Amino acid sequence: MPALRIVCIEDDSEIVDLIRLILAAQGFQIVGAAGGQEGLTLVQAQKPDLILLDLMMPDMDGWEVYHRMREDPALADVPVIVVTARAQEVDRVLGLQIAHVDDYLTKPFTPKELLGSVERVLRARRLARPAEGS
Repeated sequence: MPALRIVCIEDDSEIVDLIRLILAAQGFQIVGAAGGQEGLTLVQAQKPDLILLDLMMPDMDGWEVYHRMREDPALADVPVIVVTARAQEVDRVLGLQIAHVDDYLTKPFTPKELLGSVERVLRARRLARPAEGS
């Protein structure tokens, strides 16, 4: 089975490298995008299995990227984990309860938190999809 592809839309290259280091060790293929517009173009071209999305980026913020993805029928079902420094409870509620992102992870995060979030979201997505051929 091919490695699951995760696109990390994050303007801080050190965070992308950290995420790549943590998740590649578990067999995931990580593709980084240095900002919102680049990330949106990348996910439209590749339709990844999961998107890790920063909110605060200079060219297009993460919420704009998220809303554009949800408006695109080809991307509407791709799970999104927000990975952000915005740690206030109001931001978390906005993401999880109002925007309905799949998970909300705040920086700094531990490798265990990142991996746990990714595995939970991917497992939930697999369970939500009907079995092939049924």
